[in-house]
Amino acid sequence: IILLMVLAVSGLTFHISKESNSFSFVIAIDNSQSMQADDFSPDRLTVSKKVAKDFVDIIPSGVDMGVVSFSGSSYIEQDMSQDRSDIKSAIENIELSGFGGTDLYEAIITSANLLKNKEDKAIILLSDGQINVGTIEEAIDYSVSNDIIVHAVAIGTKEGGKTDYAFSKLDEDSLKSVSYMTGGNYFTAENEETLAESFREILKLTKKKVSIEISNYLI
Repeated sequence: IILLMVLAVSGLTFHISKESNSFSFVIAIDNSQSMQADDFSPDRLTVSKKVAKDFVDIIPSGVDMGVVSFSGSSYIEQDMSQDRSDIKSAIENIELSGFGGTDLYEAIITSANLLKNKEDKAIILLSDGQINVGTIEEAIDYSVSNDIIVHAVAIGTKEGGKTDYAFSKLDEDSLKSVSYMTGGNYFTAENEETLAESFREILKLTKKKVSIEISNYLI
């Protein structure tokens, strides 16, 4: 009895996956300085924006989408909307940030705030994985506790590319961790064609995260 009461008071929760076809998406695009690397032509950010807009075109009608850009801080480029022209315009207007660093945790919090009233929630994260602000564990914990799936699309090559300030290589570990631990999928996009295929694959994924509070059962 004591053990069951302790578990009940702790708020024990199970996280499971169920089928769903009604996701709302936030596209979170890394616009830190490393995204100007030229291993994609003309650079990582330009190609990310192009393919993200193509993804908007193939999304079924009636799907809510939002847009977030992030570097050392995050910015809501577009609130949740079904207007494709507004969403594509928001993506096109994203520019390289003057803020230093890349904060994945804040990007996920900002995206989650847009999705807070949605039932089936997914973030599509486009980044080269150069995470140097905050911790990946915080980002994972926040996503799981809010039943948010994160699909991570790695933008860049392992060989890397030049920027104005340094040579930037793809860092996969953080992106793999956040996608795996939140029930999402990880995609490596080393050119524009594989990047476009990654977006098409995301549309085929139909599982959502569901939290089941079992305190009442324990009591």
